[in-house]
Amino acid sequence: MDFSSDEYRREELILLIERSVQQLTLQELEALYYDMSTKNYIHEAT
Repeated sequence: MDFSSDEYRREELILLIERSVQQLTLQELEALYYDMSTKNYIHEAT
C-alpha cells in the first residue's frame, strides 16, 4: 500500500493517540469524552 505523507502522518498520530488514551484513568477518559463531545468531535450513533 502506497501511503502519501499526509496519510502516513495521520496513521502515526492515530496510533500515538490510541496508546496514550489506553493509559488514562476512568476519570481522565470521562473528562476527555466530555471535552471532545462538547466540541462535536464525538458523534454517538443513534
